[in-house]
Amino acid sequence: MPLTKLEHYLVLTDDIDATRDFYCQALGMHVGPRPPLGFPGYWVYVGDTPCIHIAEWVTYTAHSRAQGISVSSRADGTGSVDHIAFNARDYDDVVARLESHGVQAARNDPPGGALRQLFLRDPNGVKIEINVRKV
Repeated sequence: MPLTKLEHYLVLTDDIDATRDFYCQALGMHVGPRPPLGFPGYWVYVGDTPCIHIAEWVTYTAHSRAQGISVSSRADGTGSVDHIAFNARDYDDVVARLESHGVQAARNDPPGGALRQLFLRDPNGVKIEINVRKV
């Protein structure tokens, strides 16, 4: 049974609205359909793909434990996962959008000039990499 694609990743937070706003406003994603899962949250999309599931820590933990599903513990950073990465098209546009929302990003331009990268953190400390490739 081979995998076909990445479905999404989950960000647990104390403030689902601020996390939603970060991904939608600073990164240009949008809220899309989400089934009634028994705890508050959002699915945010790139195009028609649900990339990020945002859930509130306390209610998600209670719901998951009731289902017999373990939950990550609160810790600085994201444990064994270092970052998540997205592709983008227009480097200058991405930088301008981030700056307009007060988001600071570290810049990396690997040798060869075919790739430019930005590294930033969401409101929960999740490190995000944005790659812009020259075509």
